[in-house]
Amino acid sequence: MRVVLTSWGSRGDIEPLAALAAELRARGAEAVVCAPPDEDFVALVERAGAQLVPLGPTVKSIVANPKPPTGQDAFKLAPALVEARFETLAAVAADGCDAVLATGLMPAGARDVAEKLGVPYVLACFHIAGLPSRHFRPGRRPGTPSPEGETDYAVLWKQDAERVDELYGAAVDRGRAAIGLPPVANVRDHVFTRRPWLAADPVLCPAAGMTELDPVQTGAWILPDARPLPEDLRAFLDAGEPPVYVGFGSMAAYAPEDVARAAVGASRAHRRRVVVGSGWAGLGAVDDGADCFVVGEVNQQALFRRTAAVVHHGGAGTTTAAARAGAPQVIVPLIADQPYWAARVAELGIGTAHAGPAPTVESLTAALGAALSPQVRTRAAAVAGTVRADGAAVAADLLLDLAGRSR
Repeated sequence: MRVVLTSWGSRGDIEPLAALAAELRARGAEAVVCAPPDEDFVALVERAGAQLVPLGPTVKSIVANPKPPTGQDAFKLAPALVEARFETLAAVAADGCDAVLATGLMPAGARDVAEKLGVPYVLACFHIAGLPSRHFRPGRRPGTPSPEGETDYAVLWKQDAERVDELYGAAVDRGRAAIGLPPVANVRDHVFTRRPWLAADPVLCPAAGMTELDPVQTGAWILPDARPLPEDLRAFLDAGEPPVYVGFGSMAAYAPEDVARAAVGASRAHRRRVVVGSGWAGLGAVDDGADCFVVGEVNQQALFRRTAAVVHHGGAGTTTAAARAGAPQVIVPLIADQPYWAARVAELGIGTAHAGPAPTVESLTAALGAALSPQVRTRAAAVAGTVRADGAAVAADLLLDLAGRSR
């Protein structure tokens, strides 16, 4: 059996696909991952023993610029990615395909190729913040009430669908026409389907009653990481009390200015050493102090278990990794689903949500102080024992069953 998995997005969108690919391979299926050809992503997919077929431009070439992408950039990128999916997925599927699973940045085009092939299609997401819901409006975290007099949620979600059509509609219809399919009236709902899969832990991201759709919650897709920590990092960890980790992953264009300096200052205010994850933002040491250690790509599953707290941007993957490790978290939310994860961490009592995207030494010192409290440490350890690690296995079984029944 041969399954095509596709995504275009940050590491948090690609690593779960690698986890699913590994589980599919363990069941004797072939998994082909169509994803952006960033070096980090190629390495991830190779770790899973799968093949990466390049899809679109590298993500780093889009986001690792001095300024975040603009609306004009989005109107250029969206149709280009649609065209890339039609072309790349069709070429990959020409060698045989039993199912297509898509995730990441609005994967318009993937369902259409699956439709032409007559094989099952699944849309997977890693949070509920982008699914139509009466509990929140687009751009606002779930549970936040609408101000009195604000436009009704249904109108706002209709406007959201219209925005998606503006970005993707023409390119989707062109692609469908080229393969003999009629146009679609609502690209967003066409991509989502009524039963998307939710690859998120049910404790961290409860979904019951939170969306107008009927998601299938599999649990988070976690790629096991057995890589040893670098020798010099292990020596640093062994030389003192557990440090604070600070990292913003692939948020190159959005990382707050001087966040490393603020985090180091806040850690020192609490007499804690600090490990700085350089990430795509290129964070580094702020001085030559022996209490600061800079790391690049590293096994976060192993590292987070040895930290006093994790300061990060609130991506789904990092939030889940820190929660599994029992590490208290300080989330500085920047974009997309990050405010949702910040709110969930605070609601669960396993960390704190920083107020606003521009931390200072003072604000991070306060947030970190709360996260380092004994109560939060105890609660984080308790929640860690409830976070499931079998989500990718559950999804692999479901996907192969779906593909098998369609034959």
